[in-house]
Amino acid sequence: MPFKSSRTAVVAVSTLSALMLGSTGVHAETPAQAGAAPDIQVAKVMRHLHALQRISDANNGNRAHGTAGYLASVAYVEKKLKAAGFRTSRQEFEFGGKKSWNLIADWPRGGRSGKVLMVGAHLDSVDTSPGINDNGSSVAAILETALTVSAKKAVPDKHLRFAFWGTEEETYIGSTHYVNTLPAAQLAKITAYLNFDMIGSPNPGYFVYDQSPEVARHFDRYFRDKGIPTEPATALNGRSDHEPFLAKGVPVGGIFTGSAEVKTPEQVAKWGGTAGEAMDVCYHQACDTPANINQPALDVNTDAVAAMVWKLGVRG
Repeated sequence: MPFKSSRTAVVAVSTLSALMLGSTGVHAETPAQAGAAPDIQVAKVMRHLHALQRISDANNGNRAHGTAGYLASVAYVEKKLKAAGFRTSRQEFEFGGKKSWNLIADWPRGGRSGKVLMVGAHLDSVDTSPGINDNGSSVAAILETALTVSAKKAVPDKHLRFAFWGTEEETYIGSTHYVNTLPAAQLAKITAYLNFDMIGSPNPGYFVYDQSPEVARHFDRYFRDKGIPTEPATALNGRSDHEPFLAKGVPVGGIFTGSAEVKTPEQVAKWGGTAGEAMDVCYHQACDTPANINQPALDVNTDAVAAMVWKLGVRG
């Protein structure tokens, strides 16, 4: 996520346990019922994050635009999706004299409605960080959701398309290129674009994009059913890959757990955590590794991703 905050993050990361979410009624992982949205095991999501960390370690500590680390990240995600039966394509573009790619993955089954549900997350990091919360957390969540679509042999009502964007950290260049080059007739088929950018922050908040009230209503209901209050994700306005879609009139939605925003006492009363501390003190720093992830937050938010894909796409 591009940095646009004037606040300074504190330097110490507090260790947050599952007790932080204990009072909010977060459910235990259970097998998915037939027709119900799946409950995705957070351990599977973490495996992708460790893989992205290894890629970063082998490539100067980052996965930034124009680097071998970014290209290796694309290859990792693409290999998983191809093996699961997705049709994948790389959309090439250039920024700052360097090539980059969006990775687009289409599920070949279903889509009888003729409409498209699109789900996306940016795959690049800044050049000072491995980018595991920003934004490996969301990449891993939507990747594992896509793999679950395959494992369940889903025949969705809407066509499902998953996007992994390049060069978001330079102000969503990849997603802007995609939207600006997509034919108008294809753009009109997208009933909603769901964006995920940082969903495992160590001192998390629970924020819901508010630009499209109808989409936000579904996310709010999901968290309400878990006993978790939400706030509008106003800090993300103008800062992530949903913006090009919004500018073209596509309904957008998503969730966010916070970056350099400082958690208030009122937010601690709702969500737990540490007041006066950034929601992610490792934002855009070298310490944004798998150890920076709040796994209970990542768990409930990954299930939110899957719930919305099933609600808005599989069941239509």
